[in-house]
Amino acid sequence: MSVEVVFWAVVLARFALPLLIPRYPLPAVVGCLLLDGVDQTIFQTFGYDPPFYQSYDKAMDVFYLSVAYLASLRNWTNQGAVSISRFLFFFRQVGVVAFELTGLRWLLLVFPNTFEYFFIAYEAIRARWNPARFGLKFWLLVAGAIWIFIKLPQEYWIHIAQLDLTDTIRDVSWFLPLLIAAALVLAAILYFVVRPRLQPADWSWRFRADPLPVEIDEAHERAAHQAAHRKVFDTAALEKTFLIGLISVIFGQVLPGVEASELEVFLGIAVFVVINSAIGLWSAKRGYSWDSAAKSFGVVFATNVGLVVVANLLLIRRDGDLRLVDTLFFVFLFSILTMLYDRYRPVYEYRRAAAKQAATERAQ
Repeated sequence: MSVEVVFWAVVLARFALPLLIPRYPLPAVVGCLLLDGVDQTIFQTFGYDPPFYQSYDKAMDVFYLSVAYLASLRNWTNQGAVSISRFLFFFRQVGVVAFELTGLRWLLLVFPNTFEYFFIAYEAIRARWNPARFGLKFWLLVAGAIWIFIKLPQEYWIHIAQLDLTDTIRDVSWFLPLLIAAALVLAAILYFVVRPRLQPADWSWRFRADPLPVEIDEAHERAAHQAAHRKVFDTAALEKTFLIGLISVIFGQVLPGVEASELEVFLGIAVFVVINSAIGLWSAKRGYSWDSAAKSFGVVFATNVGLVVVANLLLIRRDGDLRLVDTLFFVFLFSILTMLYDRYRPVYEYRRAAAKQAATERAQ
């Protein structure tokens, strides 16, 4: 097998596997995590060191975490957990942007990637128990435990001490036995302390996402919701601007060949978000909708390519031009995340409104 085939197989897998997260949250996100950990080993096995792959590796990490966040909007029934997820995700993205702009590695310790493991913890619990039975305090404790006992040591190890697990196991004789002992202690705590205190499971193992509420599970229902509740400039548009804008700034920093400044990238993406929001709202009010995610992506991608062509013509007239490869990459990224956000945000809004109504009725 040629090294080029191996390289492109890994790259395609790293872009395709995250797209399974909305439907198969736990196995897909764990698969993304494992693939991220072994991709360099796969290349080394074939004696290949892809140029610039470290940059693309960071970009693909951001991509799959972004899809995971959007999946939480689609799937999660506990609104407290969704709020924590939102904070943890954006907190990390702000930290990554700050690190990319300054190069200060300690920022990654201050802004740890707690979101990823919190997502895994929620989905692991949901696999056996109904998340709605747990209150906000429980989810805060879960997030806090992950932050303090897992992510801070991990971020220090990777970004401050800059240690490599394989090299440490090879060079420090007592390190592997210590890891094994720690794993055994953790397994004993889970089995003898945590397991007896667990509440009875609500259902057998569930790895597929739960069905959407019947009131909002079809494209025309989501379009009707958007037409009734959304505006071109609203909180959803603001969140989408920061979501895709911050991610694009990160991509612009880590990918080779992107010459635009951070502000130019963010403002350019913000303009695209506003235009896409206006087009989406116009389409929703006229009843245009597509149940197929692939068809929805095709429409959004074609629209954005058309906008890029117009922008390119305008820039040419002003003695400028857009870099085709970089621009199409951003359009591809932007279109996927925009499509997913517009499909999943109405589901989140419906569940949030239903939860508020249920709380009001209980209080009466």
